[in-house]
Amino acid sequence: MGIKSELEAGFDFEIVDEFVDHFSLMVESMEVLILDLSKPDMYHRSVNELFRVFHNIKSASGYLNLTSMFRLASLVEDELEVLRNMDKPINEETITWLFAISDMFAQWQEDFRLDNNLSKVKYSLLKIPDLEK
Repeated sequence: MGIKSELEAGFDFEIVDEFVDHFSLMVESMEVLILDLSKPDMYHRSVNELFRVFHNIKSASGYLNLTSMFRLASLVEDELEVLRNMDKPINEETITWLFAISDMFAQWQEDFRLDNNLSKVKYSLLKIPDLEK
């Protein structure tokens, strides 16, 4: 029994289905938003939208008791809050880290699609980039 089946056993089918649909939309939006962080005229809109995406994932995954997803989304949300308050361009290390984060969430999206267990968080994602460089 995979993650989707486990959720459906513990929650109403419609709640799980809505989560999976919204989660997919949010994951699919991540890469474009990350790319736009390097564009000065798009930075603030993109960082605010990314913050909203991770905040929504954090809230929903917390409700559904998806602990690893909740913790990673919380970590990213905290770092995005720092970036929201910066007025200088984002550095390459941070963009690379955010792409790796996006890849992890895309893997979880695939785990839902295939009804697999959620993949384990890669340890390298827990190393916060230096946001100041």
